[in-house]
Amino acid sequence: MVENVYIEALRRRGKVKGESTARANGYAVVTSRPGTSSCQLAGDTMRVTRVMVSAVPVVLLSLLFFPSSSSFISPSAASAETGGAKGAKPEMGYVGAEACQGCHEDSVHSFAKTRMGRLFLKHPRDAWERNACENCHGPGKAHVDAGGGKGVGGMITFAKDDPTPVEKQNATCLRCHQRKARLFWKGSPHDNRGLACTSCHVVMKDVSVRSGLSKPTVVEVCRKCHLRQSAQQMYVSHMPVREGKMDCASCHNSHGTVTDSLLKANSLNDICYKCHADKRGPFLWEHPPVVESCANCHAPHGSNHEQMLVLPKPRLCQTCHIEARHPTEPHTEPPIPSQFIAFRGCVNCHYNIHGSNHPSGYRFTR
Repeated sequence: MVENVYIEALRRRGKVKGESTARANGYAVVTSRPGTSSCQLAGDTMRVTRVMVSAVPVVLLSLLFFPSSSSFISPSAASAETGGAKGAKPEMGYVGAEACQGCHEDSVHSFAKTRMGRLFLKHPRDAWERNACENCHGPGKAHVDAGGGKGVGGMITFAKDDPTPVEKQNATCLRCHQRKARLFWKGSPHDNRGLACTSCHVVMKDVSVRSGLSKPTVVEVCRKCHLRQSAQQMYVSHMPVREGKMDCASCHNSHGTVTDSLLKANSLNDICYKCHADKRGPFLWEHPPVVESCANCHAPHGSNHEQMLVLPKPRLCQTCHIEARHPTEPHTEPPIPSQFIAFRGCVNCHYNIHGSNHPSGYRFTR
C-alpha cells in the first residue's frame, strides 16, 4: 500500500505516468510482491530518509519520559490514590462553620476577612478545607452537644491559658505549613524553647500585611524577646532596620535552619556578601580575620563606632597586631608624621583592609 501511495503522489506531481515511463525517466521500480510496484526518485527518497532519521531522537526521548500512557497519572489522580491527610475524607464529629457562627459570630466575620478565612470559608479546595474552623480547633460536635463553653469538648483554643500541649498546637499548623521555610522547625532553637506558632502569628484577624504576624512588622514581633538586639538598633551606626529597608528576616529564618544563629546562608559572611558584594573577593592578598568572620571586627546589629566596629580604631587593630613595626599610640610632640596624629586609624594607610588585588598590596596599602 505504501508503494501505491508513493506512485500516486508522483503521478499527481506530473513526474510519473506509468511503470514504463518511470523506467525511461530514470526512476527505480521496486516490486515488493507480485502484482504491486513502486517508483522512487533518488532525491525524494533521500528527503524521506532524512526525515525518518531526524525523528529517531524524538521517538527515543518520548519513550524515555513517557513509556506508556498508562504510566502517566495526573496530579489530582495521584493525590486521590495516595490518600494524603489533606485530601482524605474528614472523620466524623464535624459540625461546620455555620454552627460555629451561631455563638462566635464576631470571630467568624473577622476570620472571613483574612487570607486563610477567604480560602476556607469561600473557596475550599477539598473536603478537608471545607471544615473551616474545625481544621485548626478540632471536631466541634462534642463541644456543640455539651452546649458550648470554654474548654468544653476538647477544643484547641490556642490561647495562652490553653491546656493543650504546645507540640499538639504546632502540629496543627505544621499539617499545612511544614514545607519551605518551616522545613527545619523540629529541633530549632524556638522549638526547643517551647514557642508556639501563635506566639508570633495570629490567623483570626489581619494585624500585619503579610505572614499573619501578631504585630504589624517583623521587627516588632522579634523585639518582644530579643531586647538586646533591638537596643543595638538604636546605636549611632546600625543596619537600616529602623529606616525600613530591611528587617530581621533579611538575615534570619526564625523557623529553623542548619546554620548558627538561624542564618539564611551557610555562614555569616555569605549573609553579608548579599549586600556587600565588593568584600567577597577573591583577593590576591587576603586579610585572615575577614575571611574567618565579618563579626571579628563588626557588630552586625549595631555599634556606637563607625562602620559598626566592635572597637574604635586603632584599638581594634591592636587586638591582633602588636606595636613592633611602627608605633600606633598617639603622638603629641613634633615632628609628628601625619599618619600618627592622635585619633587617626590604621586604615589611613592600610585602606584596603578587606583584601587587595595589587601585586604589591600585601600590607593592604594599595
